[in-house]
Amino acid sequence: MNLVESNRSKTAVNSSEIKKSVLWIYYVIFFAVLNESVFNVSTPSIAKQFGLDEPGVSWVVTIFFIVFGMGMVVFGKLSDIYSVKKLITLGILLYSLGSLLGFVLQSWYPAIILSRAIQGVGGSAIPALVFVMVARFFTPEERGRMFGIITSTVSFAVGIGPVLGGYIAGSFHWAYLFLVPLPVLVAIPFFRRLLPEEQRGAGKVDLPGAVLLGIVVTMVILFTTEASWIYLVIGFIALVLFIVRIRRAEEPFVDPALFANPQYRSALLIGFLIFGTVMSVMFVIPLMLSKIYGLNTENIGLVMFPGAFSAVIFGKVAGNLTVKRGDHFVVYLGLALIATSLLLQSSSIGQWVWYIGTALILMYIGFSFVQTALTETVTQILPVHQIGVGMGLFNMTSTISGAVVTALVAKAMEKELFAFPLQPFLSDSQAYLYGNLILFLSLAVVVSAVLYYLALGKKAP
Repeated sequence: MNLVESNRSKTAVNSSEIKKSVLWIYYVIFFAVLNESVFNVSTPSIAKQFGLDEPGVSWVVTIFFIVFGMGMVVFGKLSDIYSVKKLITLGILLYSLGSLLGFVLQSWYPAIILSRAIQGVGGSAIPALVFVMVARFFTPEERGRMFGIITSTVSFAVGIGPVLGGYIAGSFHWAYLFLVPLPVLVAIPFFRRLLPEEQRGAGKVDLPGAVLLGIVVTMVILFTTEASWIYLVIGFIALVLFIVRIRRAEEPFVDPALFANPQYRSALLIGFLIFGTVMSVMFVIPLMLSKIYGLNTENIGLVMFPGAFSAVIFGKVAGNLTVKRGDHFVVYLGLALIATSLLLQSSSIGQWVWYIGTALILMYIGFSFVQTALTETVTQILPVHQIGVGMGLFNMTSTISGAVVTALVAKAMEKELFAFPLQPFLSDSQAYLYGNLILFLSLAVVVSAVLYYLALGKKAP
């Protein structure tokens, strides 16, 4: 019996205990993802307090994305060496430590950046290890349903983050946002009791490879946010060195065989396009609602909340559909809903605001469907020994895409690249920019659908 089979036999003995951890899995993933977006609306207040310009204050959000994205790959890799029980405990403790430091040291801006970085490290362990748990400890039928609920929880957390962040920052002080993740601490004793003591394989983390990948990710984000070519050059050099490193290292940080899998490469690209598209729309819509409709923060949250809440309801539907109809069907259905939503949004700007609210519901539902089914697809096309780092890299790519695509969209808005008449349904010149931009983003959804069909949809993964 090999090591993987031995581990599976041991976890099977404790399957009833493991299944008791399901609710705690949903609980911690909510608080981990919530912190991706809860600080976004507070940056003006932080900039005012410390006298910062936009690039300076953007590091509150950017540093979290960089470390969070990288951390998911690191913890995915570590899960192949150490037990999930130990790693999830470490992640939650680091997440909470960063939160406490940020609140206590709120008057010193460098400490705030450091605290956000520590939050990113600890928080990244949660989604990385949650997907490993589901893939390692549950049956394919259980995985489909769980991925549905997990992705709906993720969608809800991302959507409710700006609303909750705006309320806390407006009613109290932005520093109280650091305390939002602390309830995750109560999950530690339950995970310690319910998760199995795994005997993982010996190994080590390729630190030079991890550092090089971190430099690549950082330089890409800096290039898209600050548009300096030096970042792109440094990133390209680091990428070349990273490729050389993983080909020569005895135990590379990322197995080159992952990238030899064309289906996995396509899944990475699809995840990047879809997550980046949805995150950038969530960035554009509040600005548009404020500019075109004159809505304040509370009313913007009211318009966006039904969509975020619908993700909770339909995430479970997505999981059940994935089990009954297969992941291909659910991906196509989700992409169709997202594309329909974007087309409706782009053509109804300036009209009744609840047209936008209704269209957002379709987008959130479609996003839950795609996330659920695409995650199941990735777990099926990866060998068991590659699931940890493979899912970590997939999640990192999707997360980083949110920062990259949003930055590109922000620059397009700043330069008013799409401020021209195109759609017959838009009569307000102010609406041209937003309507055409969202219409352009819908093309990314079409490209994703074609790519999925060609690389994944025509044959069983």
